[in-house]
Amino acid sequence: MLRLRVIPCLDVAGGRVVKGVRFDHLVDEGDPLALALRYEAEGADELVLLDVRATLARRGPELATVRRVRSALTIPLTVGGGVRSRADVERLLEAGADRVAVNSAAVARPALLDELAAAFGTQCLVLALDAARAGRAFEVRVESGRRASGLDALRWAREAERRGVGEVLLTSHDRDGTGQGYDLALLAAVRRAVRVPLVASGGVRTLAHLVAGARAGADALLAASIFHRRATSVARVKRALARAGFPVRLDPGRATRP
Repeated sequence: MLRLRVIPCLDVAGGRVVKGVRFDHLVDEGDPLALALRYEAEGADELVLLDVRATLARRGPELATVRRVRSALTIPLTVGGGVRSRADVERLLEAGADRVAVNSAAVARPALLDELAAAFGTQCLVLALDAARAGRAFEVRVESGRRASGLDALRWAREAERRGVGEVLLTSHDRDGTGQGYDLALLAAVRRAVRVPLVASGGVRTLAHLVAGARAGADALLAASIFHRRATSVARVKRALARAGFPVRLDPGRATRP
């Protein structure tokens, strides 16, 4: 069994970390560099930085914020928000991103995934899949969750995998910021649909929520509010996962079991 990764998420707007409910009603949560350094010190395996206003503003992510965070960070960094072209990816990689997440632009033009995978490799390409319940199915949401695409989330995940994405960052639009826990049915369904690594996101409030996400098949667990507001720490999350039987890295270079 591979080590389970714990990934704090920095949703950013205007150079500040923000958090809301279902991608709206954003409140300031602090300085991205200060939070990034705290999470690395606590043992985060990676960080995700998402510019939550870039797509709506029809621009790419704020490169200055990416450079600032990368300047002091040693762990891997995935960046997304407003990525629409090969040039956008090139700029993000030059600014220090290790991987780049794509959502709305790929839904509008799926061939973009083929182009990016060919140019940069599957290891660099992450599908940011925002999904919401639509009857008995799950539907892809785009434009920071504001618009329903009409696209079935499971079919889209399978297609994106065929086109070359190396990982799926799966966020439940219904659960985002609610504290109700991951949508385990959504998570399990996407887990069955794809073979690439799957990152669970959306709704975490308790350690039990994180353990449940791991049991539903996630390869990595992403959370934001619980870390920003010091409800828990990355180290405490990893200890809880280890007690539940999941291998995690508690010290650099060592996978630890309970």
